[in-house]
Amino acid sequence: MVSAVFHDPTGAVADAPALPAAVRARKLESTQIAAPRVPLGQRLGAGFNRALPPVLGFALLLVLWSIVARSDGIPGPLATWKQALIVFGAPFYSNGPNDQGVGWNVLASLERVCIGFGLAALVGIPLGFLIGRFEFLSRMFNPLISLLRPVSPLAWLPIGLLVFKGANPAAIWTIFICSIWPMVINTAVGVQRVPQDYMNVARVLHLSEWKIITTILFPSVLPYMLTGVRLAVGTAWLVIVAAEMLTGGAGIGFWVWDEWNNLNVKNIIIAIFVIGVVGLLLELALVKLAFAFTFEEVRT
Repeated sequence: MVSAVFHDPTGAVADAPALPAAVRARKLESTQIAAPRVPLGQRLGAGFNRALPPVLGFALLLVLWSIVARSDGIPGPLATWKQALIVFGAPFYSNGPNDQGVGWNVLASLERVCIGFGLAALVGIPLGFLIGRFEFLSRMFNPLISLLRPVSPLAWLPIGLLVFKGANPAAIWTIFICSIWPMVINTAVGVQRVPQDYMNVARVLHLSEWKIITTILFPSVLPYMLTGVRLAVGTAWLVIVAAEMLTGGAGIGFWVWDEWNNLNVKNIIIAIFVIGVVGLLLELALVKLAFAFTFEEVRT
């Protein structure tokens, strides 16, 4: 009699020795479908499509600038470019407090911006947390913020001159008072939009107020807070130029006003581009910072 032995295929797999992890990983990679490689021409075309609109925008600016320069006597792009080579050839020369290179003036303005903005962040962000956390404080401060926020930055400058008796602290005061509102408002809005379920869990777990702020509120509010920081830095850079025109001393705003008194329009145009480039770099740096600490769904 012939006897047949039947083997269960699942049992055979179970009894087989386990493959090493490295071998399993290689087999899994071999079974995955490789992503199709994008042809070089297609990649170059995509890069060209991204670069074309900005290039056309700058070209349009140069064309309009050249047309206006012919009719109104404003220096054209070529003359301004030649003057820019001279200005940036020695950006850090110093012939006294009122005759310095553009590099020193930009650094002086950035120093004032950093001090005023830093003080505004130290006051505005905690105040925003308190306003958003406690309804009584929200009702108390909202009318004051609504009243003071629309005030022009230069309207605060005489108050600073009167109180601090100096141009430099008055400019820092002006930056502080104008930079604080975006951080207060955005931080408070972020705290108020924290899901109520999170706060209910905190009550169930009997978390302290400090624990609620550090473990629940801060991670949730961070995207809103960074948005307020970006808006505040942009406001501070706008304010410092106008404030330095009135207060004098070293700074990019004073440099613009001094060149106007000397009727050097080429340097004024150069200063406009310098102010724009520095503001753009500040914005890009804060965008990178925000992306590093922001969840993907909040970014989109």
